[in-house]
Amino acid sequence: MSSRTAGACPEAPPPVSQTRQPLLVLLIRLHLYVGLTVGPFIFIAALSGLIYALTPQLEDRLYAEQLYTDYVGASLPLARQVEVAQAYIGEAATLSAVRPAPRPGTTTRVMFNAPMPGASESRAVFIDPVTAEVRGDLLVYGTSGVLPLRTWLDQFHRSLLLGEPGRLYSELAASWLWVAALGGLTLWLSRRRRQSSSGPMRSPRLRRWHATLGLWLLVGLLFFSATGLTWSRWAGDNIGVARAALGMSSPSVSTALDGAAVIPAGEHAHHAGMAMAPDRSGDPALSNRELFDEVLTAARSAGIDAGKVEVVPAAGPDRAWTVTEIDRSWPTQVDAVAVDPRTMGITDRIDFATFPVAAKLTRWGIDAHMGSLFGLANQLLLAATALGLAMLVAFGYLMWWRRRTTVRRVGVLQALAALPPRALGMTVIFAVLFGICLPVLGASLLLFLAVEAVVDGLARVRRVRLRQPG
Repeated sequence: MSSRTAGACPEAPPPVSQTRQPLLVLLIRLHLYVGLTVGPFIFIAALSGLIYALTPQLEDRLYAEQLYTDYVGASLPLARQVEVAQAYIGEAATLSAVRPAPRPGTTTRVMFNAPMPGASESRAVFIDPVTAEVRGDLLVYGTSGVLPLRTWLDQFHRSLLLGEPGRLYSELAASWLWVAALGGLTLWLSRRRRQSSSGPMRSPRLRRWHATLGLWLLVGLLFFSATGLTWSRWAGDNIGVARAALGMSSPSVSTALDGAAVIPAGEHAHHAGMAMAPDRSGDPALSNRELFDEVLTAARSAGIDAGKVEVVPAAGPDRAWTVTEIDRSWPTQVDAVAVDPRTMGITDRIDFATFPVAAKLTRWGIDAHMGSLFGLANQLLLAATALGLAMLVAFGYLMWWRRRTTVRRVGVLQALAALPPRALGMTVIFAVLFGICLPVLGASLLLFLAVEAVVDGLARVRRVRLRQPG
């Protein structure tokens, strides 16, 4: 009678020594656990990322009235544009930054810290630079200033709209994605090795599709995992600490005005010499609004030449204004200068060309992850990879569903117990190190083992009871 006949005693899994190498069994089981438990989170992240990658063109149409204008001609001074925006929004809102129109036919974005927006959000008033007409008023998010549609998608992709607690989902997906990808590669190589030694073996069609798709997507999956972890809550903090300890953090421009002499404007300073404007810090007729044009002119003279820039007023009387390039396409333009509002001299600057290699790679990785580095080509590649990842998860679930009652699986704990002492020690050490660096991965791994221990214990109790007479 079959062991699966009603009332029969369920069989225990075979010893690992009777299956395959313990380490390979461990990888197979981990690959299955990740697929079954983390797979849904990876699937959601992939689909939401797919939609996010394709939104820039949709936003151009959806928010065309705010972003574009039919008027072409000389732009009005920024002071006038800021004045109109301030009058429109009211004095209760605090001016935080201005992004001048990057090219003819586009609008200037005047941004305010109003009481109503949430964290990392600003209220942006869009001004026609030629006529000073108010074209719209929207909430924008983050340093990239994304518009409401992408803000919603970004929050869904990152936290399922659950706020800070919801970020666990995306960190869980990013933490295990590289493990699943490299584990799948190892399993594929193992099968190839067995086939070369014992002759060709025909794999089920679904497994072939799953394996082939995984190989094609491998680099993209590792990229998604690495860049996703840099944004994560716990692993991201650890990555930031490690980069800082190694001197690889992205530099930032200093806005301190401590009375020190104004430094040269970097590589462009010799073109304009060291002439300074007279000190007008005590001029009561000079408002912050009127300084925007002069500060931007000083920054342009110092080599800030990108079309997309952001001008940020000083945070206090002893602080400098900043002008930062925000063009994150290729070639990347994110240079920044600090401008003394009293003299229009450059007090500090950072140039992307001098960034540490790790900081450059981080910048490029984030921009590529968001689809902005190489424009449409970047978006299409992201969309194809995200769609492929969603299909990969779906194939994995189909494979499990078809084999769930035909194969007796060996557990992680049993595979660990069968490892030679040296291999077991190395495995534990690596698991602890990765668990410390990637806390969500470590915590979820402990949860996997705890659940498996409980399930195995209950199965043993059931087997004992069924074998007892009467």
